[in-house]
Amino acid sequence: MKNFIIALLALVAVVVFSSLFVVKEGERGIVFQFSKIQRDATGGVVVFEPGLHFKLPLIENVRILDAKVQTLDDPADRFVTAEKKDLLVDSYVKWRIKDFGKYFLSTTGRTDRAESLLKQYINNGLRTEFGTRTIQQIVSGERAELMSGALAQAGKGAEEIGIEILDVRVKKINLPDEISNNIFQRMRAERTAVAKEHRARGMEQAEIIRADVDAKVTVMVAEAERNSRSVRGEGDALAAKVYAEAYNKNAEFFSFVRSLEAYNRSFNSKSDILVVQPDSDFFQYMKSQTKK
Repeated sequence: MKNFIIALLALVAVVVFSSLFVVKEGERGIVFQFSKIQRDATGGVVVFEPGLHFKLPLIENVRILDAKVQTLDDPADRFVTAEKKDLLVDSYVKWRIKDFGKYFLSTTGRTDRAESLLKQYINNGLRTEFGTRTIQQIVSGERAELMSGALAQAGKGAEEIGIEILDVRVKKINLPDEISNNIFQRMRAERTAVAKEHRARGMEQAEIIRADVDAKVTVMVAEAERNSRSVRGEGDALAAKVYAEAYNKNAEFFSFVRSLEAYNRSFNSKSDILVVQPDSDFFQYMKSQTKK
């Protein structure tokens, strides 16, 4: 009898323990009775809030679902703009379960399945928004409108699987590598062309300045040459005048001095040879000196 009572108490304890389940904060519970979701009188899915709850043991099973806000942050995807240009868009989505019954029936409670479906809705919305805008419009200030449009379009599909999309954000927009390289090459070619143009203009200005300086130098040299010739002419005229005045004062002495200068230049070197006639006027002062 005592063993029977102990066994009965143990059975009751097991039944009571298996009848209890706890839903933690940030979670929701759904009860299945023979693989059928438990519903209320209106046909809605019964969702158990956080706390301690009861179920029929061995008949009903509980599935716990995460009710917190989730983040979908996948690698960047490629989208085409209105001008047929490819962009690599890195975005993320904030979402949570709104209708736990729809969510479970659509995804069997698998988060990866839900995010796969959600990504399709988000990409469709973003593809539509990017396809109606140019790169300039996207970058210059229409990003908020773009995200709002994508959120509205994706939200319709997400409601069908019991998900509420809270926010869609575009983190980064890049050009594909091949397009970036083409743009960089075009920018480099444009900068090279501009540099060549500036260099050509500089060389043109240098030639103009050099020609102007050469012309000024030529004019200055010509003026200096003219002035030197004028000064030389004035000096020669003054020397001739001095010679003339000296000659007029004492012609004989002037002739004698000039003859001495001629003798000095003629016999400056011992190797010099002068062939003249003895009665030449060149030796007139020598002859007079000999007679004396």
